[in-house]
Amino acid sequence: MENNGDKMSKKPNILLISLPYQGHISPMMQFAKRLSSKGAAVTVITPFSANLISDDDRNRSINIEYVSYDHGEGQNIVTVEDYMANIETRASEKLLEVVENQAFDVLVHDSLMPFGVDFGHRHGLKTAIFFTQPCAISSVYYLVYQGKIRCPVQEGADLSFLPDEIPISHVKDLPYDLYHERYPGTLEMLANQFSNADNADWIFFNTFLGLEDEVVNWLSSKWKIMTIGPSVPSMFLDKRLADDRDYGLSLFKPDGDACIKWLDGKDSDSVVYVSFGSLANLEQDYMDEIAWGLLDSKCSFIWVVRDTEKSKLSEKFVEESADRGLIVNWSPQLEVLAHKAVGSFMTHCGWNSTLEALSLGVPMMVVPQWTDQTTNAKYIVDVWQTGVRVKAHDKEKITREDVTKSVKDVMEGTKREELKANALKFKEMALEAMSEGGSSDKNIDDFIAEIVTSSTST
Repeated sequence: MENNGDKMSKKPNILLISLPYQGHISPMMQFAKRLSSKGAAVTVITPFSANLISDDDRNRSINIEYVSYDHGEGQNIVTVEDYMANIETRASEKLLEVVENQAFDVLVHDSLMPFGVDFGHRHGLKTAIFFTQPCAISSVYYLVYQGKIRCPVQEGADLSFLPDEIPISHVKDLPYDLYHERYPGTLEMLANQFSNADNADWIFFNTFLGLEDEVVNWLSSKWKIMTIGPSVPSMFLDKRLADDRDYGLSLFKPDGDACIKWLDGKDSDSVVYVSFGSLANLEQDYMDEIAWGLLDSKCSFIWVVRDTEKSKLSEKFVEESADRGLIVNWSPQLEVLAHKAVGSFMTHCGWNSTLEALSLGVPMMVVPQWTDQTTNAKYIVDVWQTGVRVKAHDKEKITREDVTKSVKDVMEGTKREELKANALKFKEMALEAMSEGGSSDKNIDDFIAEIVTSSTST
């Protein structure tokens, strides 16, 4: 692993804390590794037992200390407001315990923990907000925070409240909670990410230049923001962090050997990889249509179906797909996407999955569910043109015919050639951003240099 610590007169000491979701933990862990590789001392407060950190990550020469906090998992907390209040109480208690025993320069906290700004400043720390969503999504939530968007947004509404930099013209391309709030209180929670943004010392986004430049520039007119992504393990990008092949903390155990061994027996670009993330719970008819659509496509496939969802697969489908499909509880997604046999990715469009597909040059079929996924899908299909939409906006339900058609579009013919070429273009941009001297790499260097300058001048 590279180490630029000898370039510094003082080693910065940085504290990081994340929300208890895999999609928030993973990019924060990768950012911690990047900071450490550049000579910073790093402490990560994880919302789950530090024992979940992989042995490989612990054994690498990474100057990172892991501390866990009890976020109240299993408690009977009903509302979003109560959930976030509980997180604030428990995270603040652990932060206080940690900062009373060690001197830190900066607190980097999840954007959904806006209390981190005030906590850090009360205890003499500079603060940095870490957004795990793209700038486009965050810009829309900022407009909600400002009161410039009245929700729920009705079908057919005039979207002129959006700046020109956000190319959305259909209500269902907005973040899901703006037109159909799944859990009451969620939209307010997401808008409140900006309640302390004016007081933060740095604002980071897990994105990269070339991906959403116009909206990055629009947000930069509000605050000084830094793109520091894609926060993907280094061995799948620039390979500057030796043996960095996974995020280091996974709430699910992947069936790694089974996946890779099965893929090794398949032809190049012949397999469809299907995963809807760690949270999605598909309705029975939704599950049925995807299953039979995959089977009708005649393509081989790997489908990640969590144990809690497997009862939705019919015995007939499992039996008939046995010779062409592999169904696993969880997968080593990066290794799967990087495998030569994988030709496309059917995805829920979570931001981490989206970045992984872009970073590895894999065309996508989008099946967004909620939150930011609807807007991510819009960018994948219409802005970046690296994927196809499985279900059109004007259709209420997905059908097996939709699934079969999207698989054929992405796996065969001229449409595939166009999608693959665009996907490879963004793969090169992602690599360039994280390589030495790239835009994201330079922003991380500048962040560390600013800490050093600030601490030596006081």
